[in-house]
Amino acid sequence: MKREPILECDVLVLGSGAGGLSAAVTGAAKGLRVMVAEKEGVFGGTTAWSGGWMWIPRNPLATRAGIREDIEVPRTYLKSELGAQFDADKANALLERGPEMIEFFERNTAMRFIDGNRIPDFHTTPGAATGGRSVCAMPFDGKELGPLIDKLREPLSVMTIKGMALASGQDLAHFYRATRSVKSALYVTRRLAAFAWQKLRHGRSMHLVNGNALVARLLKSAADRNVDLRTRAKAICLLRDDARVTGARVEIEGVVHEVRASRGVVLACGGFPHDVARRASTFAYTPSGKEHWSAAPRSNTGDGIRLGESIGGHFNDSLDAPAAWAPVSLVPGRGGDVAFAHLIERAKPGVIAVTHAGQRFVNEASSYHDFISALLGTTPRGEEVCAWLICDHRFQRRYGLGFSKPFPFPVSSYVNSGYLKRGATLAELARVCGIDAQGLENTISAYNTYAKDGFDPQFHKGSTPYNRVQGDETHGPNPCLAPIQSGPFYAVKLLPGSLGTFAGLATDANARVLDRNDHAIPGLYAVGNDSASMMGGCYPSGGITLGPAMTFGYLAGLSLAGTAHLPMRTGSSSSHQGSMQ
Repeated sequence: MKREPILECDVLVLGSGAGGLSAAVTGAAKGLRVMVAEKEGVFGGTTAWSGGWMWIPRNPLATRAGIREDIEVPRTYLKSELGAQFDADKANALLERGPEMIEFFERNTAMRFIDGNRIPDFHTTPGAATGGRSVCAMPFDGKELGPLIDKLREPLSVMTIKGMALASGQDLAHFYRATRSVKSALYVTRRLAAFAWQKLRHGRSMHLVNGNALVARLLKSAADRNVDLRTRAKAICLLRDDARVTGARVEIEGVVHEVRASRGVVLACGGFPHDVARRASTFAYTPSGKEHWSAAPRSNTGDGIRLGESIGGHFNDSLDAPAAWAPVSLVPGRGGDVAFAHLIERAKPGVIAVTHAGQRFVNEASSYHDFISALLGTTPRGEEVCAWLICDHRFQRRYGLGFSKPFPFPVSSYVNSGYLKRGATLAELARVCGIDAQGLENTISAYNTYAKDGFDPQFHKGSTPYNRVQGDETHGPNPCLAPIQSGPFYAVKLLPGSLGTFAGLATDANARVLDRNDHAIPGLYAVGNDSASMMGGCYPSGGITLGPAMTFGYLAGLSLAGTAHLPMRTGSSSSHQGSMQ
């Protein structure tokens, strides 16, 4: 293969999600020469498909809104949620430096944020908050990216309306209310008209929201700082000088280059959600590694983790869960099935989830991670891990069910493709799905008796702040409960999936990769899903992937620039926990 002249920089970042771009922009803002090498033809990784929320307790947007909390409160929440997985150094880094990261990006880059001050934590354990700990990128006009817009990964098609992504909050709420509110109908009409014009003129939506807006703003910030942004650039191996990592051999547009990075390399390749072999060794329920469907890009195959391991990096899979579990359904498409992550409709009033036996097994409004954890725990060994979301005609027309959109979109195409199952009666629906008919009828009969009164004695759906904010605030007495009674009835099959992986390379509080002896490998950093999650495989709140990714990317950039202020790692996570009590 042809080799070209050596390329030189101070920092080489492999991957272009939030963690990698955060490190790149921070390093560049501190005067370093930075190259970003993305193996795909577009930038953004999983971040570009995500909701874009970041969990940053004590963030400046909350403070400006008058929401103030002592650092001990979120620290208590992390301790109560993570238990033995609590790492004091990393918790301190997130809680102390996360707010600083937000201020840095607001002050020095094109990043602008919106608050999530009404978004609660997932659970109600000690230290939980009902809001004030989340931020998201402000919507962004794609035209400001110039030619780079063509290299921004578009939102995941199945999570959009013909390519138009909807932001959580009022944007999405207007679409749900479009047939019942004149104000919402006008809002939706304007949004659709603007999208149609943008699609005609630019070939895609230019109103960027969620994770797409986060990546776009980071890319704009990187370009403003003259970061060398390369696509179709796959790292082949890392380069070392004695013990120090000094760069990588990178195939760029089919030509192999030696990229020398005087300060070091940042691994940010998105974890291993599509590495079947590593899934088989780390996901207990899927011995072949194939019984899992991730909503992350298919190119996230563990490249960064393998690179880190090749020079002694330690792969840490001793977490409570190896991945960020999420229920998915498979949407048929010309290029094969696409995983649709069910993040929203499960909390709405009038839908339940059942097993093949027709039995409920979980509070459907709980987090996506908790939902699959419950499904894994209730499925007998040797049986297919799956569930069915069940609703009636009224629910489907009002909220949709998975990929099947609500009124005015017709349901026929979803039924004809086999994605959406339909039955005139519950017995017919059960037969179509392979569910025990008597079990399903008994379950829904019992559910309906108390759902009309807004009470769920079995799983307490709608009993927590997180449940209620995900429900329908216009529905009472419980925003998450309504009877299932008017046919035809519909169902979608749910399978175990993930939004990304938690297991990864062991790192310290400066994002430096550690070997098996807990020693930092000079010149090598890992951020995002290439590093083992600081949450230890637990999922205490939305945004616990991107919040740490942005924060530790920022800290990696500072460390590479020689301006980090964090203390050196002092010992194991268990000793840290003891020191904080």
